[in-house]
Amino acid sequence: MTASPHPLVLAVDTLLAQPAAAGWTALLDAVLRHFDCVVGTVHLLDRKDGLLHLAAQRGLPPPVLDKVAVIPIGKGMAGIAAERRAPVQVCNLQSDASGVVRPGAKLTQMEGSLAVPMLEGAALRGVLGIAKPVAYEFSAAETELLLAVAARAATRVR
Repeated sequence: MTASPHPLVLAVDTLLAQPAAAGWTALLDAVLRHFDCVVGTVHLLDRKDGLLHLAAQRGLPPPVLDKVAVIPIGKGMAGIAAERRAPVQVCNLQSDASGVVRPGAKLTQMEGSLAVPMLEGAALRGVLGIAKPVAYEFSAAETELLLAVAARAATRVR
């Protein structure tokens, strides 16, 4: 017997039934509440220019907004999650030395951060990112849930 989808995954279709911007913001708000995060982003892949464009955000300071409005594949956490088509996690954005974190990310004042690709099958549709103001390592179960939410949301990107 297979387990039924998590309520957060089931809520995706209802949340995204709203007009585009409102739907992405509603989804992001639900995800942030569930994961107890204060910052989050939804970037959608523009198939024409091949770049990730910010569709919704919560908690980003104005100087960061300019830096994350459009993200190339392979740059920063969202771009690397898109390129690898796999989750990218940083326990502490403020002290990360891996090269994954771009200098502008430190302006968020966040620490624990997770970005996951929004995949419809093998097709990349965007990236969903969340962050906490404390050092934090998201568990495998939390990562899998965010991936499931992102996959469900990917089916709604057109």
